[in-house]
Amino acid sequence: MVLSRTVHSDSDESLRSTFASRYCRTVLPRFKMGENSIPKEAAYQIINDELMLDGNPRLNLASFVTTWMEPECDKLIMASINKNYVDMDEYPVTTELQNRCVNIIANLFNAPLGDSEIGVGVGTVGSSEAIMLAGLAFKRKWQNKMRALGKPCDNPNIVTGANVQVCWEKFARYFEVELKEVKLSEGYYVMDPEKAVEMVDENTICVAAILGSTLNGEFEDVKRLNDLLVEKNAETGWDTPIHVDAASGGFIAPFIYPELEWDFRLPLVKSINVSGHKYGLVYAGIGWVIWRNKEDLPDELIFHINYLGADQPTFTLNFSKGSSQIIAQYYQLIRLGFEGYKNIMENCQENATVLREGLEKTGRFNIVSKDMGVPLVAFSLKDNSQHNEFEISEMLRRFGWIVPAYTMPPDAQHITVLRVVIREDFSRTLAERLVNDIEKVLHELDTLPAKVTAKITVLEENGLDHKTELEVQRKITDAWRKFVSDKKKITGVC
Repeated sequence: MVLSRTVHSDSDESLRSTFASRYCRTVLPRFKMGENSIPKEAAYQIINDELMLDGNPRLNLASFVTTWMEPECDKLIMASINKNYVDMDEYPVTTELQNRCVNIIANLFNAPLGDSEIGVGVGTVGSSEAIMLAGLAFKRKWQNKMRALGKPCDNPNIVTGANVQVCWEKFARYFEVELKEVKLSEGYYVMDPEKAVEMVDENTICVAAILGSTLNGEFEDVKRLNDLLVEKNAETGWDTPIHVDAASGGFIAPFIYPELEWDFRLPLVKSINVSGHKYGLVYAGIGWVIWRNKEDLPDELIFHINYLGADQPTFTLNFSKGSSQIIAQYYQLIRLGFEGYKNIMENCQENATVLREGLEKTGRFNIVSKDMGVPLVAFSLKDNSQHNEFEISEMLRRFGWIVPAYTMPPDAQHITVLRVVIREDFSRTLAERLVNDIEKVLHELDTLPAKVTAKITVLEENGLDHKTELEVQRKITDAWRKFVSDKKKITGVC
């Protein structure tokens, strides 16, 4: 019988378990590149293990971004993940698919295209880039107009509501445009069209309306804004246009609110952005900006390059990017069609209704979101004198749910809300389960002392009026931990 002997060395660990290898028993450098290579299995396992500590994307109810797609689309994504979209001459079919998407979305938004006309637009990495591009087009058109009139063009402004997403603030700061915000008020958490038009002046490059506020999902009244601006433009001789930020609502309104006028049916709407990775039902990394016609996109903003093999027009803030999300968007548009998108959006609205009614039955919440809008539920405590929305958000994480709590912008910053975004993969069963878990959290909070009361008690009992804020906070934390610990001993909970 032949006996074989395996020789082990420090450098050959291919026969060992990954978890038994030295790579999982020693700390790897985190902020400097290691001197030596490690096996692919060890690298995978180390990273995969850390990623287990991330939240579950499907239970992340803070995000509007798509977290599930069909396996067939996943295959297309992986098959095209090594294609650089900007290489249009090398990947002409991918370029054609992007152009098809632009035209499909332009027609969905009722762009005034003739039979032989094509849509004017571009794919972006999200609505943030799309808004930057649309804003630059408005700024350049305004500058050209002011120069032609012999007037100063160094002080542009843009009018928005205080509820705009942070990308509008970025645009204003990065590209030196004054941001004029219409303040909110309690009970009215979107831009007031009348107040917005009052703020418009000769230097206003556009008014930005939101179709689906991030705060409560509500659609702003674009039709009313358009009518008021038409009147003001006629009185002043200006031609102030409208941009619609339809990041969330652009793939909702056409399917379940077809009669709502918010898009290119309104004459002053010159451009619209929409997030394909939200209710366009594609994974993160795709947005779109569509212009009414060619005249609304100044030609001097478009660059032409030929060093990739052919003349290629480009209007983006970045250059290289993957093709996968564009291909995935085209898949969804042809796979679902109008009927499929309509069914999904109606289902999302129905599940939002289930959640809203469940929360109302508790008798503990005011519903801040509206029936018409993005399928989400924003709600606040009727009585937050003992416990607040941030505590509910924190305790829901114990059940796996990620539900954000936040304060409203000025002048409604005294209002705190919780928000649950209903996506395609959020079922009725999950909606009912979430309501049950919220009720459990409320019951547990009711058995705990209010943090405000605890703070007052600690201050009085320990004479901490003269202590620093950090010392006071430590005492309060110790008192809270002691109470919870004593409660566990009494109830037997461990």
